[in-house]
Amino acid sequence: MPWNSTYYPTSMKDLPQVLRAKAIEIANALLEEGMDEGKAIRVAIAKAREWARSHLGES
Repeated sequence: MPWNSTYYPTSMKDLPQVLRAKAIEIANALLEEGMDEGKAIRVAIAKAREWARSHLGES
């Protein structure tokens, strides 16, 4: 089931809003490609953090 800004995995609850939004976007794309939910969440959070470092200068 796709996630959104009000329904998302518990592991994303403590992420800053902009980072969570990016992680949700990435996770939904990974789910559409057939990745299992658990792996999609982990990969999406990691990729969102990479995105934030390169685009927002966050660590």
